[in-house]
Amino acid sequence: MTITKHFERPELKTLRQLVRQGEGQHLEFKLKSNHPDKIMKEVVAFANSDGGKLLIGVADDKELIGLKYPDEDEYIISKSIEKFIFPEVNYKLEKIRLENEKEVLVYDILASENKPHCLDLNGIPDERKIFVRSADKSIQASKEVKEILKGKKKDKGYKFVYGEKENLLMKYLDQKKEITVSKFCEIAEIPKKIASRTLVLLVLAGLLKVNPNEIEDTFSMI
Repeated sequence: MTITKHFERPELKTLRQLVRQGEGQHLEFKLKSNHPDKIMKEVVAFANSDGGKLLIGVADDKELIGLKYPDEDEYIISKSIEKFIFPEVNYKLEKIRLENEKEVLVYDILASENKPHCLDLNGIPDERKIFVRSADKSIQASKEVKEILKGKKKDKGYKFVYGEKENLLMKYLDQKKEITVSKFCEIAEIPKKIASRTLVLLVLAGLLKVNPNEIEDTFSMI
């Protein structure tokens, strides 16, 4: 009796392992490309954060469905990236054929050195939106995150004066580990504008890190 062994292609095996991880900070699934605006949001968020992989043809429940006409989906996505994202982002594309003969598009979005990237769906510069990645979601960047992204691009060696409000901040972080702009306003009894600017400067100076959140960002020690 002859026993036939079926070996799974390496790239398909790697894809299955990747999908089993589930969506997260560096991984997003989309079933189709029929809503390119939503896909562009993910591309911008990955580029503005630490990069990530965007899989087209995978359901939210991790099922590998694939695309029947992958070339059409690729065309729609590539044209949307060119048209709606500023400045342009760098990415790599891999097509992986499934056992059902359909394909999954794997977009590897590289962490950008030219942040922030904006999404402009209406052709109106003043309405461009900036997104960042937070866990398994792509969220619109807060005022503070926007300033941090722009400030890091300038890379000009930020300095600050360590005063009473900074002392209160560090004592609070030593106990509570993280703080919001509104909480900093409260404990230091300072205007929101000053609290915001102080936290942004401390991030740019390399003393704090920002943790983007849909409700309100938090800041913590590095």
